[in-house]
Amino acid sequence: MVLLLLTIKQAMQGVPEFTIERDDAAGVFVASWDDPAGGGITTQAKDLKELASAIEEAVRCHFAGRTPPREVALHFADNPVLQLA
Repeated sequence: MVLLLLTIKQAMQGVPEFTIERDDAAGVFVASWDDPAGGGITTQAKDLKELASAIEEAVRCHFAGRTPPREVALHFADNPVLQLA
């Protein structure tokens, strides 16, 4: 199991990892990433589906003139709960 986790962690090197937090006061999800090369991205949306689109657009804009990453990782600051009913 540990070997598998190390392999996954190694595979994620170089992949931007966004921290996802819920801003209950504003009623939105906030995604943020600090670019090691300088700057970063912060975006928000009312739900996770919109947040995925907002992240995609923000990444495209941030990497304008450069090759953008093909994928990003999401790290939830709190464990999300999926409400089924």
